[in-house]
Amino acid sequence: MRVTVSSKGQIVLPADIRRKYCLSAGTRLQLVDLGGQISLVPAMDDAVLESFGMLEDGPSTADLERARREDRRREDRTRQKDAGR
Repeated sequence: MRVTVSSKGQIVLPADIRRKYCLSAGTRLQLVDLGGQISLVPAMDDAVLESFGMLEDGPSTADLERARREDRRREDRTRQKDAGR
C-alpha cells in the first residue's frame, strides 16, 4: 500500500488500515527504523506497565525450572551411560 509524504512530512493512513487497527484522531504511533524498513507501531506511554500480562499464556517460571531439572536428569543419565562404556 502506498502513501505519499506531504511537504510538511505528513502521511495519510488509508481508512481501511485505520479501521483494521482501530486508529482514530489522536492515536499515538511510534515510528521504528528497522534498518531499511520503517514501521509504525502503537506508542506506549509506559512500556513496562502496558506490556504487563502479555505473556500470561506462556509457561510459568516453575514450569520452566521443572523442565530444566528433567533435562539435567536425562543429560546426567546419558553421561553415566557413556562413561560406563
